[in-house]
Amino acid sequence: MLQMDERALVARAAAGDMIAFASLVRTHQSRMRAFLLRVAAGDHALADDLAQDTFLEALRKIAQYRGDGSFAGWLYRIAYTRFLMHVRARRETLTDDFLEGISASETVDAARLDLTKSLGRLGPEERAALTLCYALGYSNEEAAGILSLPLGTVKSHILRGREKLKAMLEPWSGEVKS
Repeated sequence: MLQMDERALVARAAAGDMIAFASLVRTHQSRMRAFLLRVAAGDHALADDLAQDTFLEALRKIAQYRGDGSFAGWLYRIAYTRFLMHVRARRETLTDDFLEGISASETVDAARLDLTKSLGRLGPEERAALTLCYALGYSNEEAAGILSLPLGTVKSHILRGREKLKAMLEPWSGEVKS
């Protein structure tokens, strides 16, 4: 079977083709879960729930996708909105409690664990902006569109987030080689 163009899949899904929508989900689900895991400060269950909510919301609203930006960007915007709705509804403060009791045996694993822990200490906007731009490769402009924030605000979140991470990860500087 030939690989279908994503625009054609979106059009078919908007017309009610569930097989086309399932193909879109398969294409985007891994990166979506990884993004949500980072913004949810490592809470796997929450990330999975939000990913499911994201795809259900996308299914309901796929006919509203106008094609102005990438389909993935549209999905990330839905995912981030779902995340913010969850945080507001629960009035939660995301912490790094999920890391308690975990021990890393190797330096590189410990550094990765410390990075995850440090990301969990950032605000949700900083985590989202850094994840979109550094982990997923979006430009600042694309991240601003996904997060529905002004470009300057996204740049500020990235700058502040990087500075905070740098300070938190300073003990690792010079110790870990890839």
